Amino acid sequence: MSIDRTTALVRALRREFDGRVVAPGDSGYDEARAVVYGGTADRRPTAILRPANAEQVARVIAVARETGLPLAVRGGGHSNAGHGVCDGLVLDLSAMKGIDIDVEGRTAWAETGLTCGEYLAAVGAHGLVTGFGDTASVGIGGITLGGGVGYLVRKHGLTVDDLLAAEIVTADGAILHTDADHHPDLFWAIRGGGGNFGVATRLRFRLHELDRVYGGLLILPATPEAIVSFVTEAQAAPEELSTIANIMPAPPMPFVPEEHHGRPVIMAMMCHAGPAEEGPRVMDRFRAIAPPLADLLGEMPYAGMYPPEDELHPISDFTNMFIDRVDHDTATTIVHYLNTSTATLPAAQLRVLGGAMARIPADATAFPHRQSRIMVNLAAIYEDPAESPLHRAWVAEFAAAVRQDDQGAYVNFLADEGDERVRVAYPGGAYERLAAIKAVYDPGNVFRVNQNIPPATS
Repeated sequence: MSIDRTTALVRALRREFDGRVVAPGDSGYDEARAVVYGGTADRRPTAILRPANAEQVARVIAVARETGLPLAVRGGGHSNAGHGVCDGLVLDLSAMKGIDIDVEGRTAWAETGLTCGEYLAAVGAHGLVTGFGDTASVGIGGITLGGGVGYLVRKHGLTVDDLLAAEIVTADGAILHTDADHHPDLFWAIRGGGGNFGVATRLRFRLHELDRVYGGLLILPATPEAIVSFVTEAQAAPEELSTIANIMPAPPMPFVPEEHHGRPVIMAMMCHAGPAEEGPRVMDRFRAIAPPLADLLGEMPYAGMYPPEDELHPISDFTNMFIDRVDHDTATTIVHYLNTSTATLPAAQLRVLGGAMARIPADATAFPHRQSRIMVNLAAIYEDPAESPLHRAWVAEFAAAVRQDDQGAYVNFLADEGDERVRVAYPGGAYERLAAIKAVYDPGNVFRVNQNIPPATS
């Protein structure tokens, strides 16, 4: 688009959206186009628009269709692939933060400009919760549409397992209510298929009673034996316990003994959402693996599982996969690769799955990995963009070394890795089913700035 046409478009958008437009040269433009964990993504949108309601969302979509400009949808701004921004139009939902809580009915309608932390604070005031991920600043829309794996995954399942209905604005500007009885094909697709089918403007969630949990941070030395034991205990633990084990060099934290700084540790986030008296007994199994380097476990409000976040977001190369087991050879390989990395912070994250998540049939939603046992995230975090090829190669080699029979991947944790990686996120016919639904609701692939599933052709 020429400079003159771009200038005219921005002027027209400013008039139409009453100041809800950020463009190049505006104060706050760089902040508004930043993405979290987006690697080296440095995209310069023509305009960033902040609609106030679903009707304005439909208008933004129409502008994208009329101009042919790419359209990115931004909730909380988290994206390993940098999909929250593009060199076109950015539909920023951050102004849409309404929430309507039915305390007696145990449901909530929430607009998708809310972050997980904002939603949890609102429902937590009533002793209620919906399971999201492990980071408060993530937008509720993006994590939900991709599945949602977090601190309650074994107790209550994925976020999509608590999704009861949604308001979706489709590529033709229609504002649809979708649930099990209305547009059931679309409702199936948005529960794991990502942002391929429209813009989710409101989501209706089931709420669970949960006031306090027993959990927090436990740090253990990361020997191969300790890693195997940790995973074994996590698999054998009651479903009330979900864990996220980050295996990484110990940062110079004041509560970690100095002689362990820079040495591999298991930094485990633990969340026991069962009876209060059972939490300490469950955690004692993990404390017995090795003398803890730090033990910050205790009873807390559920919101305490989401500590304040670092505002710095360095560059990272990242990949995601599932594995079936962590035996001594796998654990030894993990420690070896962490010790050979030259990144500022190399890490391997292990999430033991199962429980409520695994009891849902694989074809009930567009998240087909119900029987996957362990999710793995591998990352190299560094500061110099010139080092990217080196660290990307390390991540790829690491992934190849630990890969097992489960060839799947979780779409929410994919980076910009190509079409084949998107396909492995939807095995067992899920990809083909999603492509057919895409052809119905977005035949022109307007929503393509994502982990894209192109519409099926006849």
